[in-house]
Amino acid sequence: MTHPAAPSPQHSSLLNAQRRSSELHELASGEREVDMLVIGGGVTGAGVALDAASRGFSVVLAEAHDLAFGTSRWSSKLVHGGLRYLASGDVAVARESARERHLLMTKIAPHLSHALPQLLPHLPGVTPTQRALTRVGFMLGDGLRRWAGTPSTLLPGPKRVTAAEALRLAPALRQEGLRGGVVSADGQLEDDAKLVTAIARTAASYGAHILTGMSASDATGAGALLTDQQSGESFRLRARSVVNATGVWAAEIDPDIQLRPSRGTHLVVSAESLGNPSAALTVPHPGSVSRFVFALPQRLGRVFIGLTDEDAPGPVPDVPTASETEIDFLLSTVSTVLERPLGRADVLGTFAGLRPLISTGASESTADISRRHHVAVSSRGVVNVLGGKLTTYRAMAEDAVDLACRTAGLSDPGCVTTQIALVGAPGSSLPPAEERALLAKACTRPEEQIAPGIAVTRAEIAYAVRAEGALTAADVLDRRTRIGLVAADREAAFAEASELVAESLR
Repeated sequence: MTHPAAPSPQHSSLLNAQRRSSELHELASGEREVDMLVIGGGVTGAGVALDAASRGFSVVLAEAHDLAFGTSRWSSKLVHGGLRYLASGDVAVARESARERHLLMTKIAPHLSHALPQLLPHLPGVTPTQRALTRVGFMLGDGLRRWAGTPSTLLPGPKRVTAAEALRLAPALRQEGLRGGVVSADGQLEDDAKLVTAIARTAASYGAHILTGMSASDATGAGALLTDQQSGESFRLRARSVVNATGVWAAEIDPDIQLRPSRGTHLVVSAESLGNPSAALTVPHPGSVSRFVFALPQRLGRVFIGLTDEDAPGPVPDVPTASETEIDFLLSTVSTVLERPLGRADVLGTFAGLRPLISTGASESTADISRRHHVAVSSRGVVNVLGGKLTTYRAMAEDAVDLACRTAGLSDPGCVTTQIALVGAPGSSLPPAEERALLAKACTRPEEQIAPGIAVTRAEIAYAVRAEGALTAADVLDRRTRIGLVAADREAAFAEASELVAESLR
């Protein structure tokens, strides 16, 4: 499909309290009708806002909490190429994932993504069948890479490695019985919440109103009641179309929706406890040939170990928590390939996210429910966009805006987001380096760390408030920098971050 050329952004990309206040006043004080109201500020909602705004529509995004407050910040930070879905026979999702990974890593967000080597070690605990099928899977995954047009210079193809090479990539591996392994590559995000913020800022540069701390209720296809969580004041915003992109909270906006959330849990450990690996460890689930536990190197000297796939019935919490069973399972599984088994003392923190899976009415495991996204119009006239994966957010957004245009009779010039580089990416029209330099001048001691031993500077905190829409210390610690993934680090940085946020807001 040929897409029209992307227009140049005409607005500032800066998100901050001043802009929020100005745009909120504009919307609340008049009888203005917008083309599209997007409810939800995760990766899908931000993607919908960018897609619609870049088509030239007037857009308001309403998020009850903060950007990336929900599931979008609890992922494995991987840009999946679709291998898992190919293994389960879902070729359409596999191809879509490979295509969207290619776009993210080459055009949309190459500054926020990079190749991550993934090592399957050949140890006695990894059966010959698991080795053979994983090797075939890596080859099929490389076929998806070639189909999508992603160069091997960016994502190298799979290869056998010696025991010495395996230990260089993952020094904590058990050496007895190690017979090398197989290495392949997938995409990794610098941070999932940072991706959401970049999408939202790019949407703002096309004129979208990004309103965090703004809950929505009584939604129909003609608008919704918006309530400012800071002041408690409400007003009704009229819209020609409304998109519900609230993920696991979607049924609170539209009672027609039937979801079956599943919980995915990760552990946070120090990279030093695993010898500072440069590759992700891929460890098969006991007795499985298609599911794995990963130990994934991250920023700030951390490694994430995950993940699980557990039914999560009942009320949806703002912040899900890991179960003791999941923690034990992840520790025991990854320890099967380590020289020194990991224990509870090695766990610095945990995090869990809920996948917004669409209920099929069957009793199948949540791991077997399709990750295809679902876009449909409800009986209330709201366009619901559900399911999917972080990697495929752009395709989900395109489908949602296409349907919203057809439903509302909007004159549709066509999607252009395949051509839009996010703020900060090479080729974007927004100068982030100059922006950061200007913002750092407004912060005293900009290069000083926010707390001893935490590689986040005071300038980054000021930048989060003045450019990335952070309004509180929690926004900064838990979503803009991810310091909050380790409770002890959060506590050490909280007072200084709170003071700097207040200073930046003034």
